Amino acid sequence: MKKESNTQLNMFDGLIENVDDSKSSTFQDNMKLPIHRWYRYTAGFSASWVGKLIEEEKINGRKNIIDPFVGSGTVVVESGFHNVNAYGIESHPYVYKIAQAKLQWRDFDKDELITQCLAVLDNAKSKNIETVDYPPLVTKCYPTDTLNKLESLKQACLEVKDDKIQNFVWFVITSILRSVSPVGTAQWQYVLPNKTKAKVLDPYDAYLQKIKDIEHDIVITNGKISKDNELNIIQEDARNISSIPKGWGDLVITSPPYANNYDYADALRLEMCFWNDIEGWKDLQSKVRVNLVRACTQHVGNQKVEIQNILDSEILAPIAEELKEKYVLLDKEKENHGGKKNYHLMIAAYFYDLGNVFHSLYQVTSEKCKMCFVIGDSAPYGIYIPVDEWLGKLAVAAGFKDYTFEKLRDRNVKWKNRKHRVPLKEGRLWINK
Repeated sequence: MKKESNTQLNMFDGLIENVDDSKSSTFQDNMKLPIHRWYRYTAGFSASWVGKLIEEEKINGRKNIIDPFVGSGTVVVESGFHNVNAYGIESHPYVYKIAQAKLQWRDFDKDELITQCLAVLDNAKSKNIETVDYPPLVTKCYPTDTLNKLESLKQACLEVKDDKIQNFVWFVITSILRSVSPVGTAQWQYVLPNKTKAKVLDPYDAYLQKIKDIEHDIVITNGKISKDNELNIIQEDARNISSIPKGWGDLVITSPPYANNYDYADALRLEMCFWNDIEGWKDLQSKVRVNLVRACTQHVGNQKVEIQNILDSEILAPIAEELKEKYVLLDKEKENHGGKKNYHLMIAAYFYDLGNVFHSLYQVTSEKCKMCFVIGDSAPYGIYIPVDEWLGKLAVAAGFKDYTFEKLRDRNVKWKNRKHRVPLKEGRLWINK
């Protein structure tokens, strides 16, 4: 424990050592770090690497950080630890609320926050919960006793009169939903009701442990995040940023959705069903996907006419010839596969959306801005898409000066159980203004 504590203190003081670059594109190490560990978000990246980059760029006078795909808030939280300003943009309504909670605790007296959270637990235990009507996904994931305890926590949360405290309790309950289910659930992954896991926590025990973890982290981070710095997380579309002042940012650190057909909307369907914000999968299109970069085929099922038109847009002009060639190949190849997924539509929409992100970022960044995009390439149906090259060209077309790509690791090189045998890579796309 002493060694871990020293590591944490060194990080807060800016003395970051031994950051493993090969792991900088993963969230793995964050689960050992205060505040970051409150919610496991495997789509994120290493907070230690973010801190290291911020310290390096502070020397160059870059102290205003932007993350247009902030996810669970890694960049903004880490910016607080390193005494710089930050804006985080997140369009997924649930991910936004999760990220926001990692800043909200600063608005409370620690003892009052913990007292209020524990009062919710006491209130929940006093309730007599009978059978509650939930969407099928929820009832598949929890036995009756577990679901009744979760329902009691939910009701107690909704009875909290202070909106900010209620939002924080919402976050605590949301953060334990996967750990108290005996079925195959994992943070930020699809729910697998037909699989089971051995270690399952009681909802009340999981809630209490989370509160203890939060209290511990608030104590050891006391004074490490200055309240003088501007730290903001905003629910907004990165394709059309309006909340950040023009020319404000001088460093962008982000990881956009990969063009690998992962449905970020569906990944939190269990949580959204539990809180009764959706009934099921069909609600995701209108309530979540419409706000997201189109990185999976579920986003584009009814958009064929629109996407055929955007192929000729000015945004895609720098890569139009190459993109159209891949578009045709993917359209033909889908006929050889049972699912007939519209990868051709997805790829066109994905690069159009990222092109708009670059144009939007150009407006809110300064002349000395440096950007780092953690990205991975793609090969739907085995047809290779040079993501780093195409995104670089789109950034230059948006007004940025140049780009370089730094490979971190190879992907898809262990051929067992793979849908295709095209080697892929992951790395950092560096872009200068």
